[in-house]
Amino acid sequence: MSTLTSVSGFPRIGGDRELKKAIEGYWKGKHGLDQVRATAKELRERHWRLQAEAGIDLIPSNDFSYYDQVLDTAILLNVIPQRYDRLAFENPEDTLFAMARGYQGPKGDVTALPMKKWFTTNYHYLVPEIDSATDIHLNGTKPFDEFEEAKALGIHTKPVLVGPYTFLKLARNAKAEPLELDKGLVNAVAAVYAEILTRFAALGATWVQFDEPYLVLDKEDGDVELFKTLYAKILPARTGGVKVLLNTYFGHIADVYETVNLLGFDGIGLDLIEGRDENLEAVGRYGVGESTTLFAGVINGRNIWRNDYAASLGLVDALRQVTPNVAVATACSLLHVPFSTAGEDGLGDEVLRHFAFAVEKLGELRAVADLSDADEEAKKASDLLRENQALFDGTRVEPDRAVADRLAALTDKDATRLPARAERQRLQREALHLPLLPTTTIGSFPQTAEVRAARARLRKGESSREDYDAFIRSQIDQVIAWQEQIGLDVLVHGEFERNDMVEYFGQRLNGFLFTRNAWVQSYGTRCVKPPIVWGDVSRREPITVAWSSYAQSRTNQVVKGMLTGPVTILNWSWPREDVSNELQTRQLALAIRDEVLDLERAGIRVIQIDEAALREKLPLRKSDWHKKYLDWAIPAFRLVHAAVQPTTQIHTHMCYSEFNDIIRDIDAMDADVISFEASRGDLVVLDAIHDAHFETETGPGVYDIHSPRIPSVDEIEERIDEILAKVDAGKLWINPDCGLKTRGNEETWPSLKNMVEATRIVRARLAAR
Repeated sequence: MSTLTSVSGFPRIGGDRELKKAIEGYWKGKHGLDQVRATAKELRERHWRLQAEAGIDLIPSNDFSYYDQVLDTAILLNVIPQRYDRLAFENPEDTLFAMARGYQGPKGDVTALPMKKWFTTNYHYLVPEIDSATDIHLNGTKPFDEFEEAKALGIHTKPVLVGPYTFLKLARNAKAEPLELDKGLVNAVAAVYAEILTRFAALGATWVQFDEPYLVLDKEDGDVELFKTLYAKILPARTGGVKVLLNTYFGHIADVYETVNLLGFDGIGLDLIEGRDENLEAVGRYGVGESTTLFAGVINGRNIWRNDYAASLGLVDALRQVTPNVAVATACSLLHVPFSTAGEDGLGDEVLRHFAFAVEKLGELRAVADLSDADEEAKKASDLLRENQALFDGTRVEPDRAVADRLAALTDKDATRLPARAERQRLQREALHLPLLPTTTIGSFPQTAEVRAARARLRKGESSREDYDAFIRSQIDQVIAWQEQIGLDVLVHGEFERNDMVEYFGQRLNGFLFTRNAWVQSYGTRCVKPPIVWGDVSRREPITVAWSSYAQSRTNQVVKGMLTGPVTILNWSWPREDVSNELQTRQLALAIRDEVLDLERAGIRVIQIDEAALREKLPLRKSDWHKKYLDWAIPAFRLVHAAVQPTTQIHTHMCYSEFNDIIRDIDAMDADVISFEASRGDLVVLDAIHDAHFETETGPGVYDIHSPRIPSVDEIEERIDEILAKVDAGKLWINPDCGLKTRGNEETWPSLKNMVEATRIVRARLAAR
């Protein structure tokens, strides 16, 4: 019998971002929901057929989503807060979009659910909200409809759902706090999952996959008991031959593997990319149930480099020393990699042969399975295996000696800024003359159709560099004037010249490659196109100095220089696998350090170094936080800014993440000011800031830029008052929660005007005390 192959999940946006375009067209009123639904159905069929044609045995269904799979699960369990139900939309998709984006219109005015990073990825999920009024029951038929839809095409799929344990651990109450899990709630959730399993059995499903990535995190008191309680009630619902695959990823489950094994799952999915050693050790120690199949996650769903077949075969063989029942699988969903290398001709065949996107990973999965079935003589004679091994012979790139020498010369002093922060902040207040509660933005302004069209004309050779630069200057002139007009205190140049906050920098650094269409979903319809770290990194030329200097020349107010930090550049790129992330980050830190010093020499007095993704790659196990990440990531950031003058104010910014548990490490970055997302998180991070005696000046976002809503003056004023209850006014900045690139001017300027007006009202109240 041939080795079983299983895909955990597949990209949903389409090879040409068809889903994104269809949904955004609906939001803009260009067409109706029928076109969105038709596009979605076409994509599902195309993706199922691709996997079937690649010879995949267990093809996922219900991995498709209009926005987010966690939000879909919440709706399936009827975890829909009443404020969204009261909107009384005729179409369920509109309720889903209101929960994801907020809604402001004739039916009401509601903010969106909180949005957080999906474990250590750049994908964002919507946080389910459960309160005392929540009535958990099976609501809707989406998973069953898609299973039947595939069956009608002659494709027998494996339904995939976010598992009950992960769902409950991710959910929060109405105050954005972890749930108090009472018996009634746990039983209600388990009952829905048991009903789902029963329904799938009746429909003829062979396997159902429950994703439980939360199992790879450290366990708190009661977690293992919660997991056992849930599945003790769910697994008996296996009737009619349906099997349950418990799928884990993003790390290891060594601390709970024995429990998982004893519960009698039909399949256990193990990540052998990020949790290899610990998972293998646990399997060796506790064995495998006689009727359980291990799903060996050997195909990396989080990077684009070709699979090392010999290494993967070694992992499969290691598991077969314990059990003959081994399937080959993706280590996680392929949602986190681009669709296909087809069309990436600009990279050239010699480069492209090193990469595998989602479609190519299907072929890798099939190849590893087939090779694992071959005897040793067949493997030795395999051209496929021989060609694969040639990719790993160590001759892909030559090291850059100048970069290595510069790194070797660094000492601890190079990452130490003097004087101490409190003294710097005093000097900066004297030098910058900013008011109490200074207002600013995070950096980018709307990338309008006009801006994108100008960039496209330049790329296609339809306009000259001179014409393009004149256009960018006009955009900067306009945005500087508008910021002055509404009364912002620290201005930005708008970043109109930048296609992306990472790709723009990579294009001006040595060591990077770029794709044409390698888009990956970040949240909802927002997609990113990460660059590829191909070799050693160094700065080729000044990156931002000319545009920042031009903007500063157009105003007497302070203009922030805007940079992307080294950790974020790496975390939002496809990193090399032949050298460590630490080495790549240090190389990037030196490159951005050069840019910081050039900006300072050009007269830029405030410099923002975004580390939006710092929290994103924090290891999921607390014991690994420092030794595997923070001990080099924090010094890398300090290396970037340590050489500037005391009066130069260094800002940083962080995106949607949980910051509370590393708040002291964030303070240790030694920035002067930090802004971060807080508008969707009910400001719970402020308690951590208060308790940690946070020294960095702080700008919690006062409104959500990922929603099209325009917040009122009263709403923002109330938000500022909430923040002031936890943060000293002398250390507080007022700003949106993120850059404004994805919004329209029609939303951006009224929102900012309201923000400035709310700040003025609060300042007046504080002055009158």
